[in-house]
Amino acid sequence: MNAAADASGPIIVIDDDQTMRRACEAALRRSGYQVETFPDGASGLERAKEVRPGVLITDLKMPGMSGIEVIHHVKEIDPDIVVVVITGFATVDTAVEAMKGGAYDFIPKPFTADELRVIIRRAVERHRLSMEAKRLRVEKEAQARKFVTFVSHQLQSPLGAVQQYLEVLLHQMGSEIPEKHRQWIDRSSKKIAEMLKIIADWLTFSKVEGGTLATERKLLRWQDLAAETLESFVTTAVEKQVTLVNEVPDDLPSIIGDESALRMLLSNLVSNAIKYNRAAGRVTVAAEADERVVRLSVTDTGIGIAADQLPHVFEEFYRVKDGSTVGTGGTGMGLAICKKIAEELGGDMRVTSEPGAGSTFTVVLPREGIQTNAPSKLN
Repeated sequence: MNAAADASGPIIVIDDDQTMRRACEAALRRSGYQVETFPDGASGLERAKEVRPGVLITDLKMPGMSGIEVIHHVKEIDPDIVVVVITGFATVDTAVEAMKGGAYDFIPKPFTADELRVIIRRAVERHRLSMEAKRLRVEKEAQARKFVTFVSHQLQSPLGAVQQYLEVLLHQMGSEIPEKHRQWIDRSSKKIAEMLKIIADWLTFSKVEGGTLATERKLLRWQDLAAETLESFVTTAVEKQVTLVNEVPDDLPSIIGDESALRMLLSNLVSNAIKYNRAAGRVTVAAEADERVVRLSVTDTGIGIAADQLPHVFEEFYRVKDGSTVGTGGTGMGLAICKKIAEELGGDMRVTSEPGAGSTFTVVLPREGIQTNAPSKLN
């Protein structure tokens, strides 16, 4: 099979020297590769955005945008693009620096057509193997999600049935059941409810991991979501002697997101804020915005989180370790789900906390009209 058959799209060559561009094009076309050449980084990168080539060749010393800058921009476009740099003998150190920045290999001038073809053949193979590894990884993750979904569904039905039988037993027997037996049945029912909650969280997390939970995109108002979420927890808050406070301004900009996913996210945060609070405590939902993002925060006056535990709170199955939390229940999946939802919507989540004083969880999402896939760039 022709080696060029493994190339993904055309090979892009960026060099301000017309003679070098023509030489590279001629050498590679003789091996069956498709080649497109460009005299500067800007035009070459624009084309790379359109075709997402498997391999891109760039000179390091160019007027305007340098080869180092080209490499950085290429990695932003697609980190899987394999970059090969062309350099003069006097700039080998710079070429090594370029490789540290993400280039796969370099070829010093002057070079022969055969030398170029050998390096490009390796680069094409590198890209092919990278794509194959990614495909296998995606398939493995998909199989894992299918397994979780299958097992979870298989567990839900029998557990739900057992729970119903216990409820029927309590209803039919009524006062005939000895108090001790009634306690056993109540405890069994609660344990089954906990297991069903774990299964439900597994299924939810599987959907988030597969990018199938927050799929809808429509205009939403944080004000409405916050008000409705707080209203749904009024009874729970009263039982826990916790005051709910809504400080979301009415003129807050809208966001684009998935309504059901964001309701789940806010419900998890408010539920935790009530659960881990103290009697006569307070849960405050507030928000602010700038020209790029909207930030919604949920603050409690509860037990707080120790500094050494903060880096782990968004990990799945992680639960804050504190003696005062005994009996609060939970699966350790809620915050992991929240963060995944925020990231899937192009945003991020962060937490600040002081032991004994409370915690603040902040959701950061791009406001209406701002599109981003880089959560780390949101402040």
